[in-house]
Amino acid sequence: MPNDCITYQDSGYFSKLIVDYLDEKTNLKSLYNRFPNLEHFKLQIEEKKANFPDENRQVLVTELEKQYAGFEISEASSNNIQRLKDANTFTITTGHQLNLFTGPLYFIYKIASTINLCKQLKNEFPEHNFVPIYWMATEDHDFEEINYFNFKGKKVKWNRESFGPVGRLSTEGLAEVFELFSSELGIGSNADYLRNLFTKSYLDHSNLADATRFLANELFKNEGLVIIDGDSTELKKLFIPYVKKELLEQNSFKNVMETNEQLKDYFVQVNPREINLFYIEDNLRERIIFEDHKFKINNTNTTFTEAEILAELENSPEKFSPNVILRPLYEEVILPNLCYIGGGGEIAYWLELKSNFEANKVTFPMLLIRNSVLLATTKQAEKTDKLELTWSDLFSNQQDLFDKKTKEFSEFTIDFTSQKEHLRKQFEELFAIADKTDKSFTGAVKAQETKQIKGLENLEKRLLKAEKRVHTDKLERILLLQNELFPNQSLQERKANFSEFYLEVGNTFIEKVLMELQPLEQEFKVVVL
Repeated sequence: MPNDCITYQDSGYFSKLIVDYLDEKTNLKSLYNRFPNLEHFKLQIEEKKANFPDENRQVLVTELEKQYAGFEISEASSNNIQRLKDANTFTITTGHQLNLFTGPLYFIYKIASTINLCKQLKNEFPEHNFVPIYWMATEDHDFEEINYFNFKGKKVKWNRESFGPVGRLSTEGLAEVFELFSSELGIGSNADYLRNLFTKSYLDHSNLADATRFLANELFKNEGLVIIDGDSTELKKLFIPYVKKELLEQNSFKNVMETNEQLKDYFVQVNPREINLFYIEDNLRERIIFEDHKFKINNTNTTFTEAEILAELENSPEKFSPNVILRPLYEEVILPNLCYIGGGGEIAYWLELKSNFEANKVTFPMLLIRNSVLLATTKQAEKTDKLELTWSDLFSNQQDLFDKKTKEFSEFTIDFTSQKEHLRKQFEELFAIADKTDKSFTGAVKAQETKQIKGLENLEKRLLKAEKRVHTDKLERILLLQNELFPNQSLQERKANFSEFYLEVGNTFIEKVLMELQPLEQEFKVVVL
């Protein structure tokens, strides 16, 4: 089986900003606190410990106990919740939307990365405890992003409308989705487990937040995972001073825009608003805007004076929801967190935020790219060997891969570089003669050189095309294999759902992922199931 490794930088699937971050380019160093390695975690622990109030820990634990009431919880997770009272306990956090039945595979990889980093840190710093946190994005309102998952190339979709925070959304209507999914699963114990998991998650819980908590808890119940819902009155009470500052001073806009100016050579992931807050109720999540000396709730008739909105904040903090600019700050205020683990897009917008953390005197966490994984069956790995492919080959652009393999399969060299070099040397003599006559002759020589070089290049392309026809069978098999591993020429982890693989290998799927992922290694992991 091929055993080459693919770095994130060489995979071709990460932005220039993330590649430069991973390479620790000097122009980005002011945008993060510490680069994630074991040595730096010691310093991060010391800084967070000095900057996280003990009273916040008690509020956090009490709220988590409330959120888990009525849920079966493993001893490992229960112990981790209690450990959060201890000043020597810290969190590693990842976050994700409430995608139906976990959505794409990288949901699994995010959480597995978080769990494994906690284990690694415990080995390195045994005097401390490290708790893996999954932050549920319950307050998001973009339902169209989460209302489906893909199963064996088919979209399993929940057709309904939603306008408010998705965590509060009723699970009504998911029985029909279950029937569709169930019919695709087939027979066997793994299929029955998936049916049971979907039923217990979505049909036995009344809202999407509880359903997602049950699902994630079930998949990682033995790993001490702690799942938190930020849509909480008690947790938001801790955030009141920061919301008040955002309403009255609107400094986050200025802070982030200044940072974005530093990122002008990159694609900027998000842009701040003047006020980076939403106002939420069950069927409403709308921006708070300031116009005509009043605070207004966008697309409604609701308005507040300054005194009224501050009173509303004190009396009903749960109605104030941070957007993508302020949510990271909220997370770090309520959690004794050391590191945030996210995908490339997430880390890109976190890199915009450090100055705003500094302005609010909140410790900026370390930022770690989650593990990326390509899953392959033993059969696919054997095909890769048989076709004389490396895993790096399969990450290549399809046309580039075909060109490369055709040249390798060919009995002769399909490369006219030496012929072109020989031709150029011949023309050097003609250019020497041309220098001794008028410029029109020099131009004629140059035009002839260009024409003949172009002719050789065309012959090279025609020869390559002819050889592709000779090796059609092998190339078609390569095409089929690459399309299996990269559906729609995209990353498998962005398309496929975990259930496809669980169906084949059962519980060993999660076990294998946890065993293979190394969060601090910057490699695109290939896992053969």
